[in-house]
Amino acid sequence: MAFDLQGHRGARGLAPENTLEGFAKALSLGVTTLEMDTGMTADGVVVVMHDLSLNPDITRLPNGAWLAGPGPSIRSLTLAELQAHDVGRIRPGTRYAATFPDQVPADGARVPTLDAVLTLANAASHTVRFNIETKVSPLQQGLTVAPEVLAAGVADALARAGLTERAVVQSFDWRSLDWLKQHRPEVVRSYLTSQTPGFDTVSSRDGRPSPWLGGRDAAAYGNSAPRLVAAAGGNVWSPNHRDVTEASLAEARLLGLTVVPWTVNDVPTMERLIGWGIDGIITDRPDLLRGVLATRGIAPPPPSPAP
Repeated sequence: MAFDLQGHRGARGLAPENTLEGFAKALSLGVTTLEMDTGMTADGVVVVMHDLSLNPDITRLPNGAWLAGPGPSIRSLTLAELQAHDVGRIRPGTRYAATFPDQVPADGARVPTLDAVLTLANAASHTVRFNIETKVSPLQQGLTVAPEVLAAGVADALARAGLTERAVVQSFDWRSLDWLKQHRPEVVRSYLTSQTPGFDTVSSRDGRPSPWLGGRDAAAYGNSAPRLVAAAGGNVWSPNHRDVTEASLAEARLLGLTVVPWTVNDVPTMERLIGWGIDGIITDRPDLLRGVLATRGIAPPPPSPAP
């Protein structure tokens, strides 16, 4: 199987995240897979956006002013209200701006619908794949639609576009994936995990199973993320790259799992993971990953400029 070069939120290090402009940039560079996030608006439209609420670091009001603080939830806005905002530039002076100094603005960019992203990408390439995250949280219930509602909306969009076979749906909130397994088994599922301090979706808390795992208790599986994924019926494990070790990768291999870590933006880590035999990498810098693949004799995916 070819190495899976996934452009995170399009190509976040080079173009505004989760925008048509960002996905066009990733396609023009050449990626195997477009990775993206989804939410649902008040009028039931699946949109491509990472944050559960409007993010002041990347959001400008219709009058051009930066959002003063965290804005309303995506769930509370209609598509028209959401798309009145400009998300084509990072706010200067923010930590976000310092993290991605090479991002080129695209003033006027709007939060796109999932349908629009699928249409754009399929017009550019009949082979590019899609890794679509459902952005829901068991810790913020009510801020988004229910996990099964968003999962169904994503599955419906893929079916309408005829792209189910070229897509994976991923989530940290495994309730989404459990619903897909039962009701839309044709959709391939990827199980996101993080076991780092400050964001641990696996470990038990106060003697109770993590709320992210859909009722599963990590202790029953030796706190092994690969074993949990396999027990959930998954075929793809997508861990925080900092959590991946040669031992955990070997365990995943024994369980028959494909392993695609997130989000790797530096060349030494890319080289180390590829050397271990990882199946793919999710990155904000597909340009850097393409270079690493080339130096290792692995053919990077061809460019697919959007029409």
